[in-house]
Amino acid sequence: MAEKRITILVENTADSRGMLAEHGLSFWIELDRKKILFDTGQGHVLKNNSEALGIKLESVDGIVLSHGHYDHTGGVSSALLSHRPHVYAHPEAFEPKYSCRPDGTVRYIGMPESVKADIRSQADLIHVKSPTEIGGGLWITGPIPRTNGYEDTGGPFFRDRFCREPDELPDDQAAYLETQSGVVIILGCAHAGIINTLQYIQKLTSKRPIRAIIGGMHLISAGSRRMEETVYALRRMEIRRIMPCHCTGFPAMERLWREFPERYMASHAGTSIQFDD
Repeated sequence: MAEKRITILVENTADSRGMLAEHGLSFWIELDRKKILFDTGQGHVLKNNSEALGIKLESVDGIVLSHGHYDHTGGVSSALLSHRPHVYAHPEAFEPKYSCRPDGTVRYIGMPESVKADIRSQADLIHVKSPTEIGGGLWITGPIPRTNGYEDTGGPFFRDRFCREPDELPDDQAAYLETQSGVVIILGCAHAGIINTLQYIQKLTSKRPIRAIIGGMHLISAGSRRMEETVYALRRMEIRRIMPCHCTGFPAMERLWREFPERYMASHAGTSIQFDD
């Protein structure tokens, strides 16, 4: 029986011995002999956590970047250790990205320049502009159509330091893993909208049942309408396991736990879940 396993290497929280937390997200995906790193966190705890879990980053076959924010790309250099792995990312992931707050504070939140340089010199970059198969049943969505009027990028994101050009984050993408009993969906931040993302993957997989969703759902600033619509759509999809992380936000996590108590699973750095075909 083929084994597929997803382990959280980086998350905002940690509850296992030796694990450290940071604002960020990273998953280690094992597909039999194939090893994929989905996002890399900020880079401060990736090495510590992988070593604590006995995971060898140097064995990675490919690195998938869900989008170009620092808390998902900052640890890439830690995984570029012994050979030239493939790095899968949308071209826009390498463009400047800023956060502009109501008090006028402007902060660069894009991929660190040192990481961009390391990818150019130490990896084989594959630009993802459409659904792309990595192998072992794992796919990357590429850009996700924005069809729901109640979902947005979830924050004050801009392409310039003067906050004049909004960043719609066209680089946002997710991954999905095909198993015999359904699809496992892996989210970075779901800036395209979690329901937009799930509906697009349903279209790509001919509406196969969703076995689990795991990752950032960017509901941290969701208003009441968005939460109501999200809960309604999730209930209709009959998802078996819901594992929110990172940017989902504690109020939204609490709401999802109340709505889906038997399907909800708390997820922290060190959490591991196995899927057998």
